[in-house]
Amino acid sequence: MHDSIAAQVLALCRERRLTLSAAESITGGLIAKCITDVPGASQVFLGGVVSYTNEVKNHVLGVPSSLLEAYGAVSEPVARAMAMGVRVLTGSDLAVAVTGLAGPDGDDRGNPVGTVFAALSAPEGVFVRRLALSGDREHIRALTARHAFDLLINQLTEGE
Repeated sequence: MHDSIAAQVLALCRERRLTLSAAESITGGLIAKCITDVPGASQVFLGGVVSYTNEVKNHVLGVPSSLLEAYGAVSEPVARAMAMGVRVLTGSDLAVAVTGLAGPDGDDRGNPVGTVFAALSAPEGVFVRRLALSGDREHIRALTARHAFDLLINQLTEGE
């Protein structure tokens, strides 16, 4: 499923001479895997960061510890900061970021399993989508990746 949408994203980026990066928490590298499964991805995809812990979100992606403390890792401000951070880190034109809860448990802030934030950082700004997904861990992670690709497709086809 993801291979075809990843190929579509890469083709659109190539057409528009745009580069791409990803910051992943909940998906654990699934977005990067889908992208790099497509031959020629290196023309567009600069890299990604799997930031499974707050320390990596803070020290590698530059997410302020004050945001992590105030809002928690599964939040709109953290998703926004992750997307901006990986875009700056890699120097890409576009960046996606995902953070959320795939289960088996919710978090200590009352977010249930399936709470996900997907963000897109572009020259026009940062856009964040809050999702309430259901299913098992694998399904939630797959849906999260799909939503990240949807954000990219929407950005790349806007105005067509």
